[in-house]
Amino acid sequence: MYKFRFFFVLLFLLLSYISFSQNDKVFIKHEKVLYKSTKQGDLNLYFYRPLDFDKSKTYNCIIFFHGGGWNSGDYKQFERQSMYFASRGMIAISAEYRIKNKHGTTPIQAMEDAKSAIRFLRLNAKSFFINPNRIAAAGGSAGGHLAAVTANIDLFDNVNEDLGISSKPNLLVLYNPVIDFGSRKWLWIDNPLDASPVHNISKGSPPTIILTGTKDKIVPVETIMNYKKIMESVGSRCDVILYEGAEHAFFNKGEDFIDTVLKSDIFLKSNWYLEGTPTIKQQY
Repeated sequence: MYKFRFFFVLLFLLLSYISFSQNDKVFIKHEKVLYKSTKQGDLNLYFYRPLDFDKSKTYNCIIFFHGGGWNSGDYKQFERQSMYFASRGMIAISAEYRIKNKHGTTPIQAMEDAKSAIRFLRLNAKSFFINPNRIAAAGGSAGGHLAAVTANIDLFDNVNEDLGISSKPNLLVLYNPVIDFGSRKWLWIDNPLDASPVHNISKGSPPTIILTGTKDKIVPVETIMNYKKIMESVGSRCDVILYEGAEHAFFNKGEDFIDTVLKSDIFLKSNWYLEGTPTIKQQY
């Protein structure tokens, strides 16, 4: 009888622990919002709002652009990050944009779509309860490139949109971003430097954090440090967090996911986008 009771107590404690651990994670269902119709198909934004969302308030916002070499990928790459930052009190959004495998397009269309997405948010900020002066753009790899393009390059806009509405974010959070097109030929563009963020940084470039691995063969550390140097030369903040031994696309894996989100949270808080203590370690 004693052994049976002891086993029952242990089982109860184990199940309680598992339940508690799962309940620490904040799961938020997204809302799909159409932001652009193109010849190749409709494009949506996936909104993640705080559980205590209040229409009487205005929220800071972060929009994520997925990676995939402008060829593949989808909004789900940044679903966990979006849910987390929504749980911290922001409106988080994961964006669709045109990609080669699905739409038969080039990075030119992807860059246009990224700009369209931010312009759409700012144009409709009141309807979405967003602070139009507190829009952070984020992304990984090719998505990091798109975010950096929106902040630094005055090309690739859709001329049919209201260009009086800025498509530039107020902050950047970049995970191993592709930021330098100057070292090779690209068949989809005549002048690669036009689409190269590192070659287009100018005064007023928004505060930026870059999180990258020291073993990244696609985006060498030297390229990242050059970006930081140029940013600081024009008076803009650029924090770089290096992950020793990490390769490309490391940021969604295990402890690196937790730490990159933590560092992003701290950076956002330092720029007054978030308040309070990060909860990523309690959630994951």
